[in-house]
Amino acid sequence: MTDIKIAKPFLKWAGGKTQLINAIERTLPTQVTKEKFTYIEPFVGSGAVLFWMINNFPKLEKAVINDINEDLINTYKTIASNPKELISILEILQNEFHNLEGSEENKKLYYYQKRELYNTRKEEKSGQAALFIFLNRTCFNGLYRVNSKNIYNVPMGGYKRPTICDKENILAVNNALQKVEILSGDFEQTLDFASDNSLFYFDPPYKPLSETSSFNSYAKDEFNDNEQIRLKEFCTKLDALNHTWILSNSDVKGKNANDNFFDDLYSDFSISRVNAKRNINANPEKRGKLTELLITNHSNIEIQAI
Repeated sequence: MTDIKIAKPFLKWAGGKTQLINAIERTLPTQVTKEKFTYIEPFVGSGAVLFWMINNFPKLEKAVINDINEDLINTYKTIASNPKELISILEILQNEFHNLEGSEENKKLYYYQKRELYNTRKEEKSGQAALFIFLNRTCFNGLYRVNSKNIYNVPMGGYKRPTICDKENILAVNNALQKVEILSGDFEQTLDFASDNSLFYFDPPYKPLSETSSFNSYAKDEFNDNEQIRLKEFCTKLDALNHTWILSNSDVKGKNANDNFFDDLYSDFSISRVNAKRNINANPEKRGKLTELLITNHSNIEIQAI
């Protein structure tokens, strides 16, 4: 009997939540997950928490994911509905790219040609999804960044022989996504898909720790402080409707002891600080440990504040 491969994120992703899963697990309200429940992730990104939930919680009846990034959501939808065509295109891209080994200039030329093609957004859906994955696997640090015109502008990374087509995982992700409703748009629309027993996990674009550390030009419209406040108001609404939620964000107070933005904003809820590691910085000396926030509206939180 062939082992069924467990789905894992198909993207490298700046701000991916794999490292926070243990802390999130300790934050989970058991009263939600011991019954049939709906899992809702309004800012899905690479889906690290989504796949962990699907793989580990048999009572999860349905999942709902959403993201403002339409190219990302097109890639999820393509994997869910047309994985074999996607795999065939990725295999071609992988073979062509790897055959350029030994000529850094040719690899760069190939990368920037594919980036330019991606930015035309004229490819059909499977082709566009394949370009999305190709760029993600070959760019600098798995970063997704666009300018105000929605032009993806991340330079090529330094990987020698990156895996561009992970066929087994794409098929595993395809299987996992069969119980997932895939949306693209504003985070507030996800409320329409909640059930009586729902768990929301929010991983919004983080509030920058400094003016130069913002990596949230992830969509052409900025997720600024007003958006952070609107998200908090949405969380308050969910609380009033008896939905359970967990939210992660940057710990701006860790950078500036006088910055009480989140402590004040979420003062009615449980706020914990957990260790994390920041890997995205052009200067390796500025990468390293820091704390992030986990905020929730239920009371049986087990994480000890740092």
